[in-house]
Amino acid sequence: MNKTPIAKLIPFVFLFFLFSCSVGKRDKIDQEIESLLTKMTLEEKVGQMAQITLDVIGKGDSRYNSYEPFSVDTAMLRKAILEYHVGSVLNTTNNYALPPAQWNEIIGFIQQVAMEESRLRIPVVYGIDAIHGVTYTEGATIFPQQITLAATFDPVHAYNMARVTAYETRASGIPWNFSPVLDLGSDPRFSRQFEGFGEDPYLIGVMGEQMILGYEGITDSVNSPYKVATCVKHFLGYAVPASGKDRTPAYIPENMLREYHLEPFKKAIDAGAESVMINSGIINGISVHANHKIITELLKEELKFEGVVVSDWMDIINLHTRDKIAVDNKEAIKLAINAGIDMSMIPYEFERFCQNLVALVKEGEVKESRVDDAVRRILKMKMKLGLWENPVTRIDDYPEFASEKSAREAYQAAAEAITLLKNENNMLPLSKSTKILVTGPNANSMRVLNGGWTYSWQGEKTDHYAQQYNTILEAIQHKVGAVNVKYVPGVSYVEGGHYYEDKEDRFGEAIRQAKNVDVVVLCLGENSYTEKPGDLNDLTLSHNQLNLAKELAKTGKPVVMVLSEGRPRCISAIEPLMAGIVLTYLPGNYGGDALADILFGDVNPSGKLPYTYPSYPNSLVTYYHKPAEEQKRAEGAYIYESDYNPQYEFGFGLNYTSFEYSNLRISSETIDKNKPVEIFVDIMNTGSRSGKEVVMLYTSDLYASITPDVKRLRRFTKIELEPGEKKTVKFELNARDLAFITPDGKWVTEPGDFEIKTGSLKQTIKYE
Repeated sequence: MNKTPIAKLIPFVFLFFLFSCSVGKRDKIDQEIESLLTKMTLEEKVGQMAQITLDVIGKGDSRYNSYEPFSVDTAMLRKAILEYHVGSVLNTTNNYALPPAQWNEIIGFIQQVAMEESRLRIPVVYGIDAIHGVTYTEGATIFPQQITLAATFDPVHAYNMARVTAYETRASGIPWNFSPVLDLGSDPRFSRQFEGFGEDPYLIGVMGEQMILGYEGITDSVNSPYKVATCVKHFLGYAVPASGKDRTPAYIPENMLREYHLEPFKKAIDAGAESVMINSGIINGISVHANHKIITELLKEELKFEGVVVSDWMDIINLHTRDKIAVDNKEAIKLAINAGIDMSMIPYEFERFCQNLVALVKEGEVKESRVDDAVRRILKMKMKLGLWENPVTRIDDYPEFASEKSAREAYQAAAEAITLLKNENNMLPLSKSTKILVTGPNANSMRVLNGGWTYSWQGEKTDHYAQQYNTILEAIQHKVGAVNVKYVPGVSYVEGGHYYEDKEDRFGEAIRQAKNVDVVVLCLGENSYTEKPGDLNDLTLSHNQLNLAKELAKTGKPVVMVLSEGRPRCISAIEPLMAGIVLTYLPGNYGGDALADILFGDVNPSGKLPYTYPSYPNSLVTYYHKPAEEQKRAEGAYIYESDYNPQYEFGFGLNYTSFEYSNLRISSETIDKNKPVEIFVDIMNTGSRSGKEVVMLYTSDLYASITPDVKRLRRFTKIELEPGEKKTVKFELNARDLAFITPDGKWVTEPGDFEIKTGSLKQTIKYE
């Protein structure tokens, strides 16, 4: 009789042991929750569902503004915690970052009141928006924004950012992070596109899953002092409003909502996400915060999500004040709680929320079982976080806070994301002896490299907190020496104005100085913004920036345009005039250094576009568009502009070397539901420099019962090759990868031919 070696059994025994411990722990938590629920009054239950902002419990002239420096208003804190039993606090104070020790002190005092003075000793759970590093903690490691990480096409960078952010968030004493953003960023007009991973559902899902694992570790391990509970947002369909403007209505067919928007969230939930934040907007005329079908039927029942569902900022109130579907605040609360919201981000008037919800339960308008379900979820997250045993963590226990290793990881993410879009006559990389003019509104600002949600909501305080890091100008000066670098703004943003307002600033001098250098590095793009303040009426770069580019080009000197922006701003009017174009996205505090290394050849760029870069404001089409979008211009009497005409396609990005794809082969000519296929392709570095290449695998359904997408990304990987080196890349596809959702909401893979594409190679495979 054959026997399995004991060495092979050990991993399975260990996994079984872990599983048994996990099940036992969950059972124990469930028992403790039920015991606690039986002891709670209705008022105590309702209080757990209330979440207030920090300024409410700070000394100040109102609940909206605290004095500086911040100090807790003990009377208001006791009112919130002891009288109204508030279960959660969020946000920073007065829109600025705090030192980690001060965070420890504030949260420690909140927990002291909750756990030493309240009847049931239930800890508060504190939440924060730490979306690219701990953005409201002084000295924390700031990474690139999510859209920048997406451009790396390497999930390790998403994991690293989340892992470091979890560690440093806990060092601040905060256990709950409102991240990651998994919205489908398919509309470049949207002011929050930079917070997500771009326009492709598969890319979003892969990167999002790695962030969950980085934040939380393996499922049910958030009680670690180095991990946080995640909050994936914004469920569902938030980033595609019809107008392109934040918190305005969207119109999304059911099949599109499921096929394009839902899949990344499903992947995150399967990975163990502890909480979900709800879409602030309106879909097909229904406010999502009042949508029982989306919150309860889809999220909680179909996806079997067992975590906490939290509202976004004031969005229950908005059902009355903005959306006009509730006659007053009380009805708004009824609609939202009955739809499935567990915790209300009020964030100011907690008394009114608590009083109204208690009254609604007593009147029979909200069932107490619905309240019990919400509180059960909230208590479970608190218990899994270990808040009873360790209610506040301390900076002294985190020696790796803002470590050199974390800084290197943030830099590496930026360096692998920055995307070379144009390199006419191989003018890049530049010689370090080149005489350079650095100009443009984005040349000497840390704010533009980081974007919103950096030290403050709109990022306007970044330059104050990030003085020790290098702007683009400073990084270039450090790289080649200040003597070879001239700087004239040419155009500057208007201080105190709207983020997009700019003005001429020594414009003529910039043009004159350009004539005396070898190369102009022109730094254009956007100032920082997010949410409603980032709404815009024109996707084209500002007149002043376009004019600066045109006048510099007239000097005859080569111009390298560096774009630092949270979304692709249209540049078709100046693109032909530029000798080189480099897109940094929002690369964070180390973005200037990473860019300088790329400009001067110390790093070979490897970033790829995670979205389609449009040519015109009225030509906004994703790469997975329908064939009808590719109608060509007529050669006869009629000329029309309905063709697919992006400035740069999704996945595009140049390199300082070259790669050759060859020998595409598939393990079988057919695929069925029980038989996946393996796909192989050879990649060779045919240039003279080592480099990294993102190998992308697409499929195209040639004919379907509803018009198919032109192509869809199914797999990707990033490889590094030395000059002359060849590697074979292997992918595996199954029938589900070829499926689409029918108008009645069902996944189907239809028999027929499909094209498999990578690089310029393609082959046909049949599904039977």
